[in-house]
Amino acid sequence: MDAETRRDFSAFVADRSAGLFRFAMGLTGQPQQAEDLLQSALAKAYRHWGRVRHGNPDAYLRQAMCREQIDWFRRPSWGRELPSERLPERRVGDGTATVDLRLALRDALARLGPKHRAVLVLRYLEDLPDDEIAALLGCRPATVRSLAARGLERLRVLCPELAPQLSEGAR
Repeated sequence: MDAETRRDFSAFVADRSAGLFRFAMGLTGQPQQAEDLLQSALAKAYRHWGRVRHGNPDAYLRQAMCREQIDWFRRPSWGRELPSERLPERRVGDGTATVDLRLALRDALARLGPKHRAVLVLRYLEDLPDDEIAALLGCRPATVRSLAARGLERLRVLCPELAPQLSEGAR
């Protein structure tokens, strides 16, 4: 493209860009998307400016913007960019607190007696009823309930940070 054609194109853009932007805003409804639409239409017009300037450049650009907007809607929605005023903030959970609680629970369970530990694991991790736990351990269901209550109390003492969870999880 020669220098005169470039100057002619620049003068046209300077003169008509506000009106063309209003048209693009009417098509899109979003300022950022309207800017992109106008920019892509102007890029197409620039490539063919030698032909376009002798015809009706406004009509050419309006038609180019309409076609570009229609093509945008035909594209799959998962590939579209959607402008927004604010960037979304994604909340990323910090798993360290959960890991710390699990480690504390494991250490506290290790410091319990074998029957207390067995009852708590069978009751809360394996979700077995007291009758089945009693059959497995060779004791009465009342003994299972007593061992569970004492084991939970001991866990609350050994691991105070688990006390709220242990109160909620008790049957």
